[in-house]
Amino acid sequence: MEKPKEITKDMKIQDIIDLCPEAAEIMLNYGLYCVGCPIASQESLEHGALSHGISKERLAKMLKEINKVYQKRISEE
Repeated sequence: MEKPKEITKDMKIQDIIDLCPEAAEIMLNYGLYCVGCPIASQESLEHGALSHGISKERLAKMLKEINKVYQKRISEE
C-alpha cells in the first residue's frame, strides 16, 4: 500500500497514528484524547476534534504540526 503524501482531516484517527505514531502525542497535546479509543478506527480527525470542542483553527494547527512530522518521517524512509 502506497503511503499518502500528506495527512488530511478526513483520515481516520487510527490510520493517522499507524502512518505517523508521533501524531498520537501531538493529538494529546491538543486535547484530542481519542488515541487508543476503539472509535479511533472509525472517526475522522476532523469529527473527533470538533466533537471534543477543538476549534477549526486549532484543528488546522494540529494538522499542520502532524504533517510537519509526517513529512520528515517519509523523507527519511
